[in-house]
Amino acid sequence: MIKFPRTTIAALSLSASGLIALVMSEGYSDKAIIPVPGDVPTIGFGSTRNVRMGETTNPIAALARAGREINQDYEAVLKRCVTAPLYQHEYDVYVDMAYNVGAHKFCSSTIVRRVNSGDYEGACEAILMWKKYKGLDCSLAVNSRICGGIWTRRLKAKAECLGGAHD
Repeated sequence: MIKFPRTTIAALSLSASGLIALVMSEGYSDKAIIPVPGDVPTIGFGSTRNVRMGETTNPIAALARAGREINQDYEAVLKRCVTAPLYQHEYDVYVDMAYNVGAHKFCSSTIVRRVNSGDYEGACEAILMWKKYKGLDCSLAVNSRICGGIWTRRLKAKAECLGGAHD
């Protein structure tokens, strides 16, 4: 089996499978909603930029919007804060994390500190540190309406980060 080297982050972009996994994890709403009281309005596949209550969309427009936001708001920030080369599957996981928790929060995380120091496995393990939502530990409240699928999503992200197809 041939091992390919990691790629400089500047040469990477979210893969098609990464985009599909991200939007499937986010879920879909054809109208602007506030998922949990106190959250910002979202629409489509978790888009939050300039969302107005009462706004509507369709799956095609929502996917295009998510793609633009991911590229402009999340990948661009990620490429500034992650300096280590990555495998495609690692990049996809980190873009998904940034989209889910916020690009600037992601960039100041233990995940980024570890990956930039070359601790790739430790960076993947640090995904599980993102287990709280509104003060609730989602690893202990897996069936909670507030936590939704957060803990399941983190476990899946860690597994993909550690063992994604990169050979």
